[in-house]
Amino acid sequence: MSRSKLVSALLPTVLPWMTSPPLRPLLNWGLRRSLRAPRLAHTRSPGDFGLAFATVRIPTANGKTLHAWYLPAPQAAPRPSPALVIVHGWGSNADLMLPLAPALHAAGLALLFIDTRCHGASDDEPFTSLPRFAEDTVHAVDWLAAQPDIDPSRIALLGHSVGAGAVLLAATWRPQIAAVVSLAAFAHPADMMQRWMAEQNLPDAVIGPYILQYVQRTIGYRFDTIAPLTTLPQLRCPVLLMHGEHDTTVPVEDAHRLLAAAAARDSVQLHIGPGEHDSMDAFLEQMPQVIGFLNQVNSAPSDLANRIATD
Repeated sequence: MSRSKLVSALLPTVLPWMTSPPLRPLLNWGLRRSLRAPRLAHTRSPGDFGLAFATVRIPTANGKTLHAWYLPAPQAAPRPSPALVIVHGWGSNADLMLPLAPALHAAGLALLFIDTRCHGASDDEPFTSLPRFAEDTVHAVDWLAAQPDIDPSRIALLGHSVGAGAVLLAATWRPQIAAVVSLAAFAHPADMMQRWMAEQNLPDAVIGPYILQYVQRTIGYRFDTIAPLTTLPQLRCPVLLMHGEHDTTVPVEDAHRLLAAAAARDSVQLHIGPGEHDSMDAFLEQMPQVIGFLNQVNSAPSDLANRIATD
């Protein structure tokens, strides 16, 4: 019998003992350690793509700072320019999102690639989470909006996976966000946790409620509050949902659930394309749709004042 199957078989017997007051801290430490995102070092920069950039540190929550690469809009682009904040997924970093940069930059956008806390070259924390990704995104938006060559009414967000859930949440906190592009967002964090438990051969009926309660208590948010199923319908800005039809990490059904949740809004679009969850080649094939969406948003008259006034 494999170790994971043995643990699964023994868990119903040992769980009450493990959750007793003397041993509960040890169980919680094990859970936090197993859920911790791996930190990947950068192996390249925007300069490797022939793009001019500046490396910056952006203040974020808890006195921490974020590593980011700022790419001003092309010299020929009008000023102040529209801009895009790009947010990676869990266990990823800004480096792995860089292949998106050439096409987006050529479209006339200023770009800000960030490492969220506990990722890449940004500061560490005891833990990170979707809300902390969103906090970092909001601080990146505020930094970008303060740059003299950026039009603060035309700042959009693009995120992948957990980063996609984070930019949807961040946009509920910042009504000035012009648009959101979501790459492979999940519908609800609880679903992702249950998939993770299934991968670990952890019986959901036995330990699932404890894990879900522990994670929500640790991050300080209920999953129902931060779920894209909840945040997407709250947004008034245009949203483009992109999803790979062969995604096995976040099934494409999640994208259809998100679209259904926002059925009352005609400013939410869904595009299903080829590829898996982390397929950068597939994302690059879909860049014309992303750029067309952003160009349409940036060329439309801004309703920023109205959105702020009614929020």
